[in-house]
Amino acid sequence: MKSSRSISPFRLCSLLRREKNPNLALQLFQNFNPDTETPPGQPFRYSLLSYDLIITKLGRAKMFDRMEQILHQMKQETRFYPPEIIFCNVISFYGRACLPDRALQMFDEIPAFRCRRTVKSLNSLLDALFKCGEFAKMRLKEAFKLKYDMVVIHGVVPNLYVNTSLIKGLCKIGEMNLAFRLKEEMATKKIKPDSAVNSTLISGLYNAGRKEEVSGLLDEMRLYGCKPDTVTFNALIHGLCKEKNFEAAYRVLDEMAEKGCEPDVISYNTIIGGLCKEGKWREANDLLEDLPRRGCTPDFVSYRTMFDGLCDWRQFKEVALVLDEMVFKGFAPRLASTQKLVEVLCEEGSAELLGTVLTSLGKGKGKFLHVDMWGMLTDMVCKKDKLANVFKLVDIV
Repeated sequence: MKSSRSISPFRLCSLLRREKNPNLALQLFQNFNPDTETPPGQPFRYSLLSYDLIITKLGRAKMFDRMEQILHQMKQETRFYPPEIIFCNVISFYGRACLPDRALQMFDEIPAFRCRRTVKSLNSLLDALFKCGEFAKMRLKEAFKLKYDMVVIHGVVPNLYVNTSLIKGLCKIGEMNLAFRLKEEMATKKIKPDSAVNSTLISGLYNAGRKEEVSGLLDEMRLYGCKPDTVTFNALIHGLCKEKNFEAAYRVLDEMAEKGCEPDVISYNTIIGGLCKEGKWREANDLLEDLPRRGCTPDFVSYRTMFDGLCDWRQFKEVALVLDEMVFKGFAPRLASTQKLVEVLCEEGSAELLGTVLTSLGKGKGKFLHVDMWGMLTDMVCKKDKLANVFKLVDIV
């Protein structure tokens, strides 16, 4: 005989929490007890938490059509007022999926859920638009209109984060004059620009070809007591490397140490990448090897940058050494990069060096080797008549 005991809202939440599969979670939410029938006139009373749980699961799984059905269902509820954080999360899901129109629509619909929009949802929307790359001029006008409406209609004063997002958008499209005007507006509203704002402006100035204004901005930071941090110095290093001024970039590293602001791995990776781009691979490799002495541990980006740089300049012996060290430290090279390296070595018939590379890749328990490499090896053997080496290469693979 089937049980007639219905599941409780609390029990439903517990089951939703434990269910990892979003499809099964949705089935559970919609048909939580198939063995019973809800009495007529007594619909199941979903809790706010159950809505939050299923919306989050569907959003993370990018099941947006299903998620919107649940949102529509929640809109009909009159027993509770959904908190703004639920809609902030939905907007963020759309941002990660590059769906700016849906993010904007969700922001517009928040009041229909009996929820008041605040600077939190505006922050989420601007962040979503920025992640979508939607700060083109038309979108930026829309963002400023939203900011204006929030102030005039809703009486919400945009905070530091909102202004920082807008400044990022302006810098991204090269509207530096507007970015600085917004920074000045922040000062009149008693919103003190932090190092993140100034770092964004520094990067924007370099990208806009206005590097001569950077020193003035740094002086202004010091004047108003905004201490440059690692992010600020990294923006400066990035700009100097873009200008191929590596001596100045090294001086910034020294200045950081003098001011008690230790360079991080991003600081060094930026210089390594810049040097590789300009063909200064020996200097880049020396810096990579010197990182432990400087108190910085190279990360996977350090090695990938060096690996790709050496490949670009066809320094294959050095590439093999870097690759072996990468794999030894557990860092995965890019599949596209290793395939390209193997392809070039096959074309050149460099059997000995190819064997070294394959040996290193094989140390990763096979996870760094790809089936396409077999075809490349076969072509090399056939074209170059390297039959004496084929068995050694096959053993390695």
